[in-house]
Amino acid sequence: MTSSPPPTSPASLPPQGDESDVPPLPQQRHKVVLVMDLVESVRLMAANEAAIINQWRGFMHHAATQVLPTCRGRLVKSLGDGLLAEFDQSTEAVQAALALHRYFIPLNQTLPASQQLHLRAGINATHIYADENDIYGQGVNLAARVADLASPGETLVTASVFDGIVVGVDAEVEDRGESYLKHWPEPVRTWALYPLTPDSVAARPRVPEGVATDFRPSIAVVPFETRSHAAEQYVIGELVADGVIAQLSRSQHLRVISRMSTTAFRGRQRSADEIGQQLDASFVLGGSYVTYGDKVVIMAELADNRRGEVIWAERLTGDIQDLLETQSSLLDALCEACARALLNDVVQRTLVLPVPQLDSNALMLGGITLMHRSTPRDLQRSHQLLEAVVERHKRVATPWAWLAKWHIMQVVQGLSGEPARDFRRAIDTADRALDLEPASSLAMAIKGHALCHLGDDVDTSRRLLQEATQSNPNDPMAWLYNSVWSTMWGTPEDSLTEAEEALHLSPLDPQKYYFEMMLATSCAATEQWARAIDLCKASLRKNRYHLPTIRTLLISQYELGQRQEAQETFTLMRQLQPQLTVQQYLAAGGSSPLRQRVAKALTRLGLPAH
Repeated sequence: MTSSPPPTSPASLPPQGDESDVPPLPQQRHKVVLVMDLVESVRLMAANEAAIINQWRGFMHHAATQVLPTCRGRLVKSLGDGLLAEFDQSTEAVQAALALHRYFIPLNQTLPASQQLHLRAGINATHIYADENDIYGQGVNLAARVADLASPGETLVTASVFDGIVVGVDAEVEDRGESYLKHWPEPVRTWALYPLTPDSVAARPRVPEGVATDFRPSIAVVPFETRSHAAEQYVIGELVADGVIAQLSRSQHLRVISRMSTTAFRGRQRSADEIGQQLDASFVLGGSYVTYGDKVVIMAELADNRRGEVIWAERLTGDIQDLLETQSSLLDALCEACARALLNDVVQRTLVLPVPQLDSNALMLGGITLMHRSTPRDLQRSHQLLEAVVERHKRVATPWAWLAKWHIMQVVQGLSGEPARDFRRAIDTADRALDLEPASSLAMAIKGHALCHLGDDVDTSRRLLQEATQSNPNDPMAWLYNSVWSTMWGTPEDSLTEAEEALHLSPLDPQKYYFEMMLATSCAATEQWARAIDLCKASLRKNRYHLPTIRTLLISQYELGQRQEAQETFTLMRQLQPQLTVQQYLAAGGSSPLRQRVAKALTRLGLPAH
């Protein structure tokens, strides 16, 4: 197909007869132009004109009745061996071109190579003049010139089209560099497009089982869609997605897909399964919203991509202005509910499925979560899950570090017959992690935490904890364990600052009760008894069996003069740990002023000395 010469503006043409006969210049609009033609059409028609014309007519009927309507394109004209079409979006033009290329594949499989029919296409996004009969402008000519560059079966696009598609979602690409085109003043850069195939999707890099280094479940937050078509409403969906991604990204237990990747799915009719496969995400969060005056109603949905199931859905209502606040209560509620549902889904599978059927991130997250649930049964299952991860990934530091933490939790929960022995086991296991990854802030923090409780080498403990925060200033566990050290051996005011930083870094942590407990302990160390009580109650609402929280609540109530409440808390503690003595309590972790104060209160409330 040959391109027409560049149009000349009607305003510059000399008048011919009555000027009233000259139609006005059509309105200029931004469109995406597709030019497609039949390769070697002259040779093919010379060999078998009737057959080629018949095949071309069938192709044009398919294009006009099937492909272009589906892709929201307009057929401008057919030229006997080519077609010209316009679209509003680059993605629509690309979809149409790739679909049209497939038309002759069944026929070509029955023909010798010399008789096969192949198309070539060029696409350009540009401002054009358009009326009901035709489209005009240099941008149309450029699409035709680009089509001339294409090989049989290829679609080439200009930069204006390339910028409007998403590689790996709309098509695969090959950069063809710059080309000098006839009658074009400067070189034009083009890209060849190829359809996505199962092989191309499967070829995307993935971490094979057995060598994984990131055990966090991955979640993609796709832009929320408005149920209104008003352009001013679109920004609300962006605010929701940005806010949710920002908050979820602060969780140390989730791998949140970048906003730059998820925004590619705005307005695309893709299932959660397709999105999850494209982005290698286990979970997909999306939904819709509608506004009523100054109110917004969000319908959110969390899907498990691996099982193709919706595991959580909720309707939330709030003020539009709230979405602009630094601390949005609406986004807080959405993120907390989503994170809790995701965590519960993963952990529940670790409780009912055999270990060999669980993937590594489920084993790891389940092990961490159950470790902090504080009952002997949960701790036992946690140990089983963490041991399984270590067995699968012997050369990865993270599972060893969390297994070290498990030994500490045995002591903290009063389930260890020999606290000093279990602290040393924790140190040995953390050393295994540090042998594999010397810069692991998690392993350094956990070893420092164990040494802190053991009390044999307080200086080394402090050095390790400080190195952990220097190695990774955003590691909430490192800050949390620094807070423990400051409470036991350092300055209570430092403990308070460090605990607040830990909670700030991980506001959606599945073990938030643990962070709240540590902040409560720091408040108690600085004699902020009322705040300590509030934090303890918030912590116990999440985990009612956590003994350190119960002890911190007890001392805070006792020191504030709430003796009846303190006695009730003491009774609860004795029910959970009936064999505890004052001597055992003091042997489990240092002799800080706060710990001595707790021991004195326990004695007065009736705890046996030995």
